[in-house]
Amino acid sequence: MRIRWHVIGLLPIVLLGEITVLAAFGEVAAVQTVSRVEVVLAYHHRAREAELKQEFVQAGFPNVHFQFARMGQPPQNIGLGRDVPADKAREAIRLALKYNLGVGILLPERLFPPRFITIASSNYDDTVEYPIDQATLARLQNAELTTEAFHRLYHELTSAVIIPKGRY
Repeated sequence: MRIRWHVIGLLPIVLLGEITVLAAFGEVAAVQTVSRVEVVLAYHHRAREAELKQEFVQAGFPNVHFQFARMGQPPQNIGLGRDVPADKAREAIRLALKYNLGVGILLPERLFPPRFITIASSNYDDTVEYPIDQATLARLQNAELTTEAFHRLYHELTSAVIIPKGRY
């Protein structure tokens, strides 16, 4: 009787192992390239949310979430996870330039899940903000950069030690 319970207990483990082996040698399932995009936009964009969502979906970001700043212009920053493909990163930069009047700050990859993008987030302070100029932004937008080269450059731009200013 005791042996039967052990066999019954091992049965799900064996079955899951078989499924895993079949999946490993079978056809590879498509991995979603970007898991989530969070965007903060100026309040005047609120009436166009459906249109904006459609544009982001067409750009390859099906899981996009918008917030709208009630007053003022959101910060001109962008943050990318370490596994975001270079083409999707360039699309995110393009959309940030179009709807957030520019990109002047990079947020480091270490703050985000691997396949995550944030545009104009106000959740970060100047201790993790890396200002960039237009020439540097143009380097990131270079279509010849592979994903590895893009993230190597992005990491290089967001890994310098920041000396806190002001009250820190």
